[in-house]
Amino acid sequence: MIRKTIVVENELGMHARPATLIVKAASKYRSDFRIRMEDMEINGKSIMGVMTLAAEFGSNLELIADGVDEEYLINEIAELFANKFGED
Repeated sequence: MIRKTIVVENELGMHARPATLIVKAASKYRSDFRIRMEDMEINGKSIMGVMTLAAEFGSNLELIADGVDEEYLINEIAELFANKFGED
């Protein structure tokens, strides 16, 4: 299991487009993927789950992957956040 803490750096936060990109990327992998924000933990492969977070600019999120390709999954999702989902 891999855990990585990231910060939402895109100004608009986790709206529909970033949520879709996260789910699309995570769904390519076999590993389980969850996102935790404060006391809420959701399935990172579920668009409804990701949208439920409603993470705003500056929110701290913990990415959690568990499975055979967990490292690749975490790296790809972290890269999406680092690149601000191409919104910069």
